[in-house]
Amino acid sequence: MAENNSVKRGFGKKAKNFFLETKSELAKATWPSGSQLIHNTGIILVFIAVVAVILSVLDIGFSKLFQFITNWL
Repeated sequence: MAENNSVKRGFGKKAKNFFLETKSELAKATWPSGSQLIHNTGIILVFIAVVAVILSVLDIGFSKLFQFITNWL
């Protein structure tokens, strides 16, 4: 029984240490300014839109190609 209690106490200390170290590391991080964040978000959204258009065109193209091949055979 004594071992079980020590394991629980050890877990609590480890968890507390983990969160304290995480908070310390997050304080060291360099965070972007608001304008940088908006700019980077805009770039990412444009990139996603371009990739979505490219994939849609490829999907439609391959679909038409498949229809042409299956109708031809």
